[in-house]
Amino acid sequence: MSDRYVIHLPVDAPDLVRAKLLARTAARSLAFITSIDPGETTVSAEDDQTVHHRVFCDIRLANGRRCILRAGHETPCTARRPA
Repeated sequence: MSDRYVIHLPVDAPDLVRAKLLARTAARSLAFITSIDPGETTVSAEDDQTVHHRVFCDIRLANGRRCILRAGHETPCTARRPA
């Protein structure tokens, strides 16, 4: 297994909610790249990069796949985006 690295890409967002939305959008749009693990996407404030906020739920489901919904969702976990 190869080593894993994190790319920190600062963005401007007015608040944490919108930063998470931008991170989810970016991660989903790059998910076709097999070396990217979108489920592990986190957001942190530029001034406090030690505190990471999860973007996706990422709980492992019975079928071996992971939940792709946002972290903290209140609906049942799913491996597919709702229509």
